[in-house]
Order: sequence, then C-alpha cells, then structure tokens
Amino acid sequence: MATDLRSGKDFPRRGRDEYGGYLWLLRAFDKARAAANGTIHDYIYPCPMDKGVFERWGITAAQFDEAIATHQTDEAILGWLGERVRPAQRDAANRWLTHDKSENLDRQDREEGAAAA
Repeated sequence: MATDLRSGKDFPRRGRDEYGGYLWLLRAFDKARAAANGTIHDYIYPCPMDKGVFERWGITAAQFDEAIATHQTDEAILGWLGERVRPAQRDAANRWLTHDKSENLDRQDREEGAAAA
C-alpha cells in the first residue's frame, strides 16, 4: 500500500534510518511512493536532499521512480539499488548526509517529532 502523508501526522521514515547500509533510502522510498500515488501532502519529491543522495548513488530520480513502479517492497528496492550502486557511492552519500546535511536531518527530526540520533 502506498504511503499516505496527507494527514500531516504521518511522516516518511527518517533519513537517518539505515537500511541495508543506506541512509535516506527508506525516506526516499516512502516519499516516491506517496508522490506516485498522489498522497504526498506538502512534502517535496524529489527534494534537493533526494537529488543529492541520488547523485552520489549514481542514479536519477526518474530511474528511482521507474524502480518503485516494479519493486514494491523495501527488500526489492534495496536489491535493485544494490545492483547499481557501488559501496563507495553508498558510503559517499551516507557521509554527505551525516556530515554536510546533519542540520537538515536534525530539523526534519524536530519537525516530525523524532528523537535526533
């Protein structure tokens, strides 16, 4: 089922949540599914953070969108990404998020009521 963010009380998963070695993957997946299904509310997809992560992974938002159309589960999208992204690219994106974008992650956590790591 698509993520529905229209209530303003339901949020995509945290950008800090690691899945299969990737930060941001679950958040991007939730937002992309919500955007595709018209349930994104006031979130932006692809936002500058999405685009920055995708760039470091070596993929485009269009490629990610195509993948979510046929890879409906977290496990399936992780497998798809793992076939395309080298560990060095994954690690570069994670470093970018945790070092260069930590203030953005903190702000998201505050706005969404999540405890910062």
